[in-house]
Amino acid sequence: MIRFPKAATLAAAALCFAVTAMAQPRSLRDRYTKVEVRIPMRDGVRLFTTIYAPRDTTTRVPFLIARTPYSVAPYGADNWRAGLGPTDNPRYADAGFIFVYQDVRGRNFSEGEFTETTPHVGAPGRPKGVNESTDTYDTIAWLLAHQAGNNGRAALYGISYPGFYVAASCIDAHPALRACIPQAPIVDIAMGDDIFHNGAFLLAHNFEFYLAFGRTPRAPASGPDPKYPQPDFGSDAYDFFLKQGSLREMADRWLPRETAPRWQVLVDHPAYDAYWRARNLAPHLKRTAAAMLVVGGWYDAEDLAGTLGSFEAIERNHASAQATLVMGPWSHGGWRRGDGDALGGVHWSSKTAAFYTDSVEFPFIMHHLKDMAAPALPKALVFRTGADTWERLDAWPRTNTRRKSLFLQRDGGLSFGAPPAGRAFTSYVSDPARPVPSSDHIEGAGMPADYMTGDQRFAAQRPDVAVFQTAVLTEDVTISGAVSPVLHVATNGTDADFIVKLVDVFPGIDPVANGLPGDRASPGYQQLVRGEPFRARYRRSPEHPVPFIPLVPDSLRFTMPAINHTFRRGHRIMVQVQSSWFPHIDRNPQKFVTNLFAATSKDFQSATMRVFHDASRPSRLEVDVVP
Repeated sequence: MIRFPKAATLAAAALCFAVTAMAQPRSLRDRYTKVEVRIPMRDGVRLFTTIYAPRDTTTRVPFLIARTPYSVAPYGADNWRAGLGPTDNPRYADAGFIFVYQDVRGRNFSEGEFTETTPHVGAPGRPKGVNESTDTYDTIAWLLAHQAGNNGRAALYGISYPGFYVAASCIDAHPALRACIPQAPIVDIAMGDDIFHNGAFLLAHNFEFYLAFGRTPRAPASGPDPKYPQPDFGSDAYDFFLKQGSLREMADRWLPRETAPRWQVLVDHPAYDAYWRARNLAPHLKRTAAAMLVVGGWYDAEDLAGTLGSFEAIERNHASAQATLVMGPWSHGGWRRGDGDALGGVHWSSKTAAFYTDSVEFPFIMHHLKDMAAPALPKALVFRTGADTWERLDAWPRTNTRRKSLFLQRDGGLSFGAPPAGRAFTSYVSDPARPVPSSDHIEGAGMPADYMTGDQRFAAQRPDVAVFQTAVLTEDVTISGAVSPVLHVATNGTDADFIVKLVDVFPGIDPVANGLPGDRASPGYQQLVRGEPFRARYRRSPEHPVPFIPLVPDSLRFTMPAINHTFRRGHRIMVQVQSSWFPHIDRNPQKFVTNLFAATSKDFQSATMRVFHDASRPSRLEVDVVP
């Protein structure tokens, strides 16, 4: 047992899924013991691990393992967690497991060097052949040999960054690992997950993350990484970030270079180069013999691409004998918080989070670890937003869709018909000094969890947002799958961002009072269904930026994460195009500079954007429609 002086006792990491130290009911202490150990890896590095095991050893039980970079606090044998297992749901402790929590290599009290989203092959700073898969393999082997009362089976679970460790750990895994539950896993951190989306930097999320995550490097196994000073964000994130100036000026103020090597990685690698490509886990998801339950939310602003990308890679590579996708109407980790019957102004008729825990996750774990009856899970269990219903599908993506184009039309029209005739474009002025807000309401330092379903009426009324919408729909339209914008554009500047938003416009009547089916929201609500930025300097290549030639038409194409949504009869489909989305996305100076992380406020300039919608340049959204 490892004992720590009181001075070394930690508070949990101040992040979304950290667990706060709390006094425990005696009933939990009466049933379990807690020990802290350092488990040796094959290269001699020892990983700090906390084990909660049942006192009753007459029945052999499996391991439930969580590996995290955020700390396994509370530390010390006398300090206990608020609960055990996923969601700290008491039914897991009642069922009986050996609960294992591990600080990953190089974090908090674990030895070794920390590596950002460890490459599966050739991780810098690590001995050859040592990665998250081998660390987990060695951990399970040690647990089987040293922990009494185990039944020889284990499962891994985790959300977001811990979800990455689940996905990475399930490759070439120990035979005792029977089930893996990666939830909102980071898979390609610099293309569609936490850091960059199509080259655009997630400002609010990452600024808060880098402050909270702490400095590296640090003295080996000396405890938690020191944190940066926390600024006073006040109550207005938009105003706070606007006053910070450029990324360079913000970092100089809060993340000085000599103490911020992780931030320096962004400065050195602003584009999707070999450094980031090595961290794309999807190509390595080939040998995951354990049963896989991949979980995510349609309204996850951070790791939706990782959820869908990991499942599709597993299926494409025939990596697992059993893999199931679960997608609910949730924000990032929303199945772990609240009832899952509402998000912002949109409501559903059932408690979807409780359904997931009770009818999917718990029976899945009990089946694979304790031989209980198997839950009747399809290949994909996906919630269809707009229709307020769960669907059981034989494949994801669906196989019964038709690819269609929603063409932007002159005078703000939007249609599945033929490309527009004649010559036309819509123009707007994008001013970095007055960027389009990400949300109609303000919350502290980060993004409000509900902005992914937020009412877009505030944006539709701005002159720097181009708006296109269909006539009132006379029948339901279900779009299921990836959404791919194809834009023909020009600017009088030399750089630009283009943000595309797909919006469900509710009728101007109360849907509940009028007995209408589907998701419920206030009359006239313009619900964001999917929004995604594209940093247009990467329209030729994600690695090599090129400037625009002022006023010369150019084109770009990108893919937004999939949706599974029904636009109901009586609603409209709307598309909004804009060139800022602040502070979710950092501001583009709109003047081409080689490295946006080196730009200063003097580089920012206003620019006029043109979006073409004519016969020769038909801007559109390519979508998969369910017949």
